[in-house]
Amino acid sequence: MAMATPGPSAPSAAASAQAQALLRADALRLRRQVLGWLALLAVCGVALAVTGFFDAQRFADGMPALAQLGREMVPPNFDRFSHWLRPLADTLAMSVAGTALAVLLSLPLALLAAPTTTPHPWIGQLARTVLAACRSVPEIILGILFVAAVGFGALPGVLALALHSTGMVGKFYAEAIEHVDLKPLEAAQAAGAGRLQVIFHAVMPQVLPQLADITIYRWEYHFRASAVLGIVGAGGIGFELMAALRLIKYDEVAAILLTVLACVLVVDSLGAALRRRLK
Repeated sequence: MAMATPGPSAPSAAASAQAQALLRADALRLRRQVLGWLALLAVCGVALAVTGFFDAQRFADGMPALAQLGREMVPPNFDRFSHWLRPLADTLAMSVAGTALAVLLSLPLALLAAPTTTPHPWIGQLARTVLAACRSVPEIILGILFVAAVGFGALPGVLALALHSTGMVGKFYAEAIEHVDLKPLEAAQAAGAGRLQVIFHAVMPQVLPQLADITIYRWEYHFRASAVLGIVGAGGIGFELMAALRLIKYDEVAAILLTVLACVLVVDSLGAALRRRLK
């Protein structure tokens, strides 16, 4: 007499159903990711279309003028290079001074804004609002305002860099402080340490390397931004660049841009060396 073939056991059926559920979840997640990327590409395409990026005729009409500009910029004219040394020194000084002021203003605001160190949620929200307000106005607008307030020279550039970077650096500082390990803070509080003692002995040692990295990156950015601020009268090499542009001396413009490029490479190399020393 033939015996019936036994059906699948209950555990194996449950495992198969679980595997099928996992496969369906993976397929759903993959479908959502694909749809998300497609939506992002669609938004980017619409933005490019709105700004005229796909207007081939406009590019074609602009090519002769661009070629003419290139011919006028070559070869670069370095005859006035000695006159650019002082503005370059001013640009470097602006970047260092702006970074120093930004750090001095950012660190207290970041400690107030970070949830792990703020004395009260309302104070944290107020500090985050102040940081957002500082970074919402571009440096060049701040430069124009400070030129109108304190006159031409490097000072308005320093103030513009410091105020704008307070918002940016403070935001990054606050995010670094927010993600510290809470165990040292709890241990310090359990030992009877006050708020400032907890910050200096439990928080700062954890985030100091990150804060140093952020500060160095911001200094590198400040050198490039200082060159732009000179265009609105905030001193530095940008003032010489604007003068050459107004006089239609494109060969001098090319020479100034190459000089700024060389200085930026040096500043970036110094920043990389400082980051290696801090690791």
